[in-house]
Amino acid sequence: MQALRPGDHACLDVPDAQAHWQVLTAYTRTGLTRGEKVLVVLDPADVGDDDALARLDAGTGQAEAACRSGQLEILRNTAVYLPDGSFSRERQFRLYSDELERVWAEGWPGLRVGADMAWGQRAGVGDDQLLDYEACMEPLFVDPRLTAMCWYSRHQYTDHLVAAMRTVHPLQVMAHLDALEVIPADGAAPLRYVLDLTDLFYMEAHTAWQLIGFARDLPDGDTLDVRCGPILEAVLRGLGADDVRQLRLRTETEAAADGEPEPESGAEQEPGAEQGPGTEQGPGADPESGTVSGTGR
Repeated sequence: MQALRPGDHACLDVPDAQAHWQVLTAYTRTGLTRGEKVLVVLDPADVGDDDALARLDAGTGQAEAACRSGQLEILRNTAVYLPDGSFSRERQFRLYSDELERVWAEGWPGLRVGADMAWGQRAGVGDDQLLDYEACMEPLFVDPRLTAMCWYSRHQYTDHLVAAMRTVHPLQVMAHLDALEVIPADGAAPLRYVLDLTDLFYMEAHTAWQLIGFARDLPDGDTLDVRCGPILEAVLRGLGADDVRQLRLRTETEAAADGEPEPESGAEQEPGAEQGPGTEQGPGADPESGTVSGTGR
C-alpha cells in the first residue's frame, strides 16, 4: 500500500473477504498516516458501519479518532454512485471533482478513495459502461492530490471484466503474490523479474513463503531478482531462499557496490519475450498486505 502515491488509480481483484479487508485496512491506515482525507465506500451488503470501523481500527484507535475528526468517512456505494437509483458517468466525475476541491478547502493535503464497485451489477450497468466509466475518470488523476482504489469481486463480476479492468487501471493491487499473471509468447526467451523491496521494513512469514514459492514455481531459466534490506534478506534466507535456484537476493549495498542502476517499475525480460497483463511490478510491497503492480506513471 505504501507504493501507491497521490495521483495513482488502482484496481483490486478481490479473491476473498479476508484479503479484501486486509488490503483495505492497510490502504486506509496509510492514507490516515499521511494526513489525507479518506473515503471508504462499501457495498450495502457488506458489514455495518460500526463493524467496518472496528476492522479498520483493529484496536489502534487511529481509525476511530479519524472518524470523529472527519478525516475518515464510511459511505455506501449506492448512495455515492446511484443517488437516484440510476448511474451517470458525468455526474460521478463532477462529484469526485467537487469532493476533491472541498477536501482541499478544508485543509487536507489529499483525498484517498477506496470503493467497492459491486453497485454496477446491482444497477444493471454493463461491462462496457463500467470500463468506459473507469477510463473517463483518468483525467481526475492528473491532479496529484487524488488516490483511488476500486475493487471488483470475481463473485459478482465475470473473469473477463475483472481482467479487462487491469488494462484500464494504471496499477493493480494484488492481495497475494500468486495473483501475478504472465503470458509469455510462444518460444519466448527466459524471463527475468525484478522486485524492489528496499523500502520494505517488515514482511510476515506467510508472505515471505509466498514470495519464495512464486520463485520456486517459475519455469527453468526464469529468475526472480529481489532487492531488499539486510533484515528481509535474513528472513528469506532463513526460510530457504538459497535452495531456490530461480531466486536471487541482492541487498541495496551489494547492488550499489556493483554499480547496478536503480530498477524501473516493471519486470525485465530477455529479448524476444512478451509481457501479459499484470507482469509489470510497482516499486514495492506493503508491510501489512497488498502488492502493487502495473504500468505506473
